[in-house]
Amino acid sequence: MATLPPLPTPPAKPFSYSAPACHTAHPLPKAERPLMTRRTDPRTTRSIVPRGELPDFTPVPRKCHRHDGWTVERQHAFIEALADTGSVNAACKAVDMTTVGAYYLRRQPGAESFRKAWQTAIDLGVQKIEDVAMDRALNGVEVPVYSYGQLVGKRTVVNDRLLMFMLRNRAPERFAEGKPKALNAIGKMDQKRLKKKWRAEWEAQQRAAQEKLDSKDDDAILEDIAAKLKAQHTHWLAAMSPRTRAAWDAFKACEAEDEAAGYQWQHDPEHPFNIEGNAGENAGDANSEEDDETLSLPPPGWSKWQPPEPEEHDSVRRLKDDRW
Repeated sequence: MATLPPLPTPPAKPFSYSAPACHTAHPLPKAERPLMTRRTDPRTTRSIVPRGELPDFTPVPRKCHRHDGWTVERQHAFIEALADTGSVNAACKAVDMTTVGAYYLRRQPGAESFRKAWQTAIDLGVQKIEDVAMDRALNGVEVPVYSYGQLVGKRTVVNDRLLMFMLRNRAPERFAEGKPKALNAIGKMDQKRLKKKWRAEWEAQQRAAQEKLDSKDDDAILEDIAAKLKAQHTHWLAAMSPRTRAAWDAFKACEAEDEAAGYQWQHDPEHPFNIEGNAGENAGDANSEEDDETLSLPPPGWSKWQPPEPEEHDSVRRLKDDRW
């Protein structure tokens, strides 16, 4: 059997082989190029919030150091995740811990700095929520379209209510329709806190006034009432016209003269009360005499009332009664 000749080998590429035209050299030397960072643990996530915006805090000291507990690195990672998501549950899942443990750590002694960092991270998360709401208000969301149970496409839906809500809160002077800016959750919390503060101040004032009133005796209270009445009377006299004030002074002078003389209207026969009383008594005597002289007669057909005669039989009829 004849053998086939061997296939020719391709020529070797010279050392002067150039790179394709699409490849360009880096403009910076290798020493000045930025280094590519890699995560030490591929299960961790990079923080969306810049490192400069993350709150700096002192980790909560722990009595025993466990590799699966709240270590310093895990506390920092939790604050970073909380700043990214704004959700305590999501941040705990990011660091593979429970929400119960996170709130327990927050209540521990020496966690003051950790609590402040927690609140700052929540504020950063709320900013992210505002950005998402603004993006949805401007660009809308994609909603699937179904026809006879099958997906036929998608359409973008813009929420006009969300858009007006954002406008009224961002620019209330222009889009609030002349109404004051509505309170958000933080505003309602501040309002509730101020109401409690004002209520406590009012109750303290009431208690102080009651204690001051209880400390006074009856004579001091009567003196205060008399002083207030005197001040009101002085103001009333000052508001009078000159003519009315002169008549008032003359009236008080006459009243003082009567008191000095011991005048009593019961002993004055010329007083109007006594004159009217005598006239009424005389008129009453005259009327009684006229009534005695003119006696009224009964009307025609009048008769004195007589009680009805009793019936022979009982008023209640029974079956055994005669003629029933």
